[in-house]
Amino acid sequence: MRILFLFFFSVGALFARGQKVESIYVNLYTDSLKKGTFNYINIDGKLSNGRFIPLDSTYLIFWSSAGHFSGNSLWIDKDTRLDKVDLRVTLRSDPALHKEFSIYIKKMPDPALKSLEELMKESRSGSGKKKN
Repeated sequence: MRILFLFFFSVGALFARGQKVESIYVNLYTDSLKKGTFNYINIDGKLSNGRFIPLDSTYLIFWSSAGHFSGNSLWIDKDTRLDKVDLRVTLRSDPALHKEFSIYIKKMPDPALKSLEELMKESRSGSGKKKN
């Protein structure tokens, strides 16, 4: 909790000192969106002093052609048949500063995870060890 407070305090202090966001950058953690879950959309702002800070929905307006946002996270319905989603992020303090981009939706299902029993059995049999 203290770390979170310090983070928001430091971000607030940067803006209080007159630092202005000059540009925004999209830094995705993945190359595609997953259906039926929230997908975090990471946006960084470059300040006038050259430093970068993470920006959230306090500083940005998020828009997408499908799904809905909760903060920086975009929910994509599990039944969607779309190939991609178009997104737009706009800086609240300067609507002329925005980014538009598209992210494709993952088509292949995730592989099934092994059960605890399967993992334990592998561990006991030694089949999970690397061979030299």
